Amino acid sequence: MVFGTAALIVSAACHSPDASADTAKADPIPADVDAARIIDADKEPGNWMSTGRTYSEQRYSPLKQITEKNVDKLGLAWQYKLDFDRGVEATPIVVDGVMYTTGPFSIVYALDAKTGQLLWKGDPQVDRFKAGEFCCDAVNRGPAVWKGKVYVGTNDGRLVAFDAKDGHKVWDVDTVIDHTRSYGITGAPRIVKGRVIIGNGGAEFGVRGYITAYDAETGKQDWRFFTVPGDPSKPQETPELQMAVKTWTGDAWYTQGGGGTVWDSMAYDPKLDLLYIGTGNASMWNYWLRSEAKGDNLFLSSIVAIKPETGKYVWHYQTTPGDAWDMTATQHMILATLKIDGKPRDVIMQAPKNGFFYVLDRATGKLISAEKYAPVNWATKVDLKTGRPVFTEEAKYWKQKGPVLVRPGFWGGHDWQPMSYNPNTGLVYIPKHVFAVTYQNDPNYKYERGAKNFYQLGVSAAAMKDSNADMQKWADSWTGSLLAWDPVKQKKVWEVPYKTIFNGGTLSTAGNLVFEGTADGRVVAYRATDGKKLWESPAQSGVMAGPVTYEADGEQYVTFMVGWGGAFATFAGQASLNAGVRPYAQVLTYKIGGDAKLQPAVYPELLPPAPPKQTATEAQIAKGRDLFNGHCSQCHGINAVSGGVVPDLRRLTAAKHQMFPGIVMGAYASKAMPSFAGVLKPDEIDDIHAYLIKRAYDLKEEIKEDPEHAK
Repeated sequence: MVFGTAALIVSAACHSPDASADTAKADPIPADVDAARIIDADKEPGNWMSTGRTYSEQRYSPLKQITEKNVDKLGLAWQYKLDFDRGVEATPIVVDGVMYTTGPFSIVYALDAKTGQLLWKGDPQVDRFKAGEFCCDAVNRGPAVWKGKVYVGTNDGRLVAFDAKDGHKVWDVDTVIDHTRSYGITGAPRIVKGRVIIGNGGAEFGVRGYITAYDAETGKQDWRFFTVPGDPSKPQETPELQMAVKTWTGDAWYTQGGGGTVWDSMAYDPKLDLLYIGTGNASMWNYWLRSEAKGDNLFLSSIVAIKPETGKYVWHYQTTPGDAWDMTATQHMILATLKIDGKPRDVIMQAPKNGFFYVLDRATGKLISAEKYAPVNWATKVDLKTGRPVFTEEAKYWKQKGPVLVRPGFWGGHDWQPMSYNPNTGLVYIPKHVFAVTYQNDPNYKYERGAKNFYQLGVSAAAMKDSNADMQKWADSWTGSLLAWDPVKQKKVWEVPYKTIFNGGTLSTAGNLVFEGTADGRVVAYRATDGKKLWESPAQSGVMAGPVTYEADGEQYVTFMVGWGGAFATFAGQASLNAGVRPYAQVLTYKIGGDAKLQPAVYPELLPPAPPKQTATEAQIAKGRDLFNGHCSQCHGINAVSGGVVPDLRRLTAAKHQMFPGIVMGAYASKAMPSFAGVLKPDEIDDIHAYLIKRAYDLKEEIKEDPEHAK
């Protein structure tokens, strides 16, 4: 851990021989948050004590010192640079003048909320050697705090508690049930009734999903809820899993794990005492190979209500039965009371990946309404009588030859970036995607148990030609927007278009404002009622995380976590370059009249391609292309076009070309390049290298035609 000056001064005062025991006892406990404070969060609106500010996860703040009338006077209050320039997805927690946030590789930072001064830093020591074994980039969506401790889930699957006073580690537990599989944590913990609740990710690799509760004081496991069944030949752990196993066919799904990971969203209703969790996609995606295209495959892509003290199942609603496209229901869920048919209804709302906006009764899970908020072709509608989507035939790629275009594709009409709800306007503000990709059945697919560093989907997804023009055509078709949605009328009220997807989460306030960061490197404020842009400022990198607002010494601040990366920037290199930004991880905080100077960003130099002579055959290059896109593209980009988070392999130096086989076999593991020893054979590594040499020559030609490609 690293201590800032202020933290050392506080520590010294507490342990000084001149300080009396009574004075030490009187010192306030930092991050002293409990259920009562979160439930009554509106009584202290200057704090942001839980991921969604309240258990309802509305991401709405009653603060109104900053309003539509003066937001144009916002200026930078302070800027803090994070350690690693990777994707930044965290929602900060702010309690009693201290901000607790996280950066890449799950590092926790405690900052003075007024000045940005570092108080302490807690590094859980994520194993960088295993960076390729978890999805998607080394991101983390933030910490949780409770009674003097700060909690973070780590990329390598641990849950760690730090002391909020000085950052020393209190406890560290391993949440992973099977280390032969690629489990990892990117989501923020939630704390309910003294239990730290955390899920995990990894379904693209092949895992069985679950969520676990740990005692906040000791780290001892309290309960675990599995989201998909276990071995179908044996009795299941619970009655609901005994019910669920009947919705699966065969055992291919069990061999690969089944999926259904709880990798992000949760919400809690104290009155009903229900914890809501969102579950993810299947392991593997291919419905035919997984379950003979039969059954709903519970509890994939579902909202599930459970009891927070026991993990006992109460109800579920499945948004995409038999999910075959990565249409997760892990997206942000919001609890609210809406006036529907003239009566107040306590509801849970979600805009999952599948393109429909759902309003459910949160006591029973009964569907109230569902309408398309984004372009959709896998279903025509959701039948309100049955609660089920009406599927189309055109999206069933396992029945067809060749690639099939599906809307929305695997990053959905809305992904993990949090939406917000403003009870004054009655609108939900959604970071929307317009996104379609191709899926193609892979009849030769074979699951490789123990191969932990590449996706195993049973599907060829997002296939593109090597030509820059073809990739750019795809990139230009993927656009985003800020969508203001009326959840009662189920229709758009206003919309602001963006040039690409993966724009930031939203924050709405009582000042009639919506704040959002953008993929193209801006932080923006809009009028909540009509979407008029009222303020913007440069962020020096893409912004994906949701902003927060708080008070310090009577002044209102707005904080944006900045840093381009994550799944889009790593996998879809050419498309993510449409954002026109590079990774630069930092915290930017603003206030009315702020006059701090934005310090310039420093980016690494882009090296010119230096390929050796090509000696491979066309067949070897073609094989190398398939191997690269199967094993390497999740980090280095489709067709070897990097989004800038990790090295662009078309730009390898002459020395690294010579070292290439050794690098792939683990020589750069200490630099977070995973080893493929035992995964790739020497001739396969040579074929991948041949493909990269070909792509380096392609880049040289592109630079010759357009020097902008050199930048």
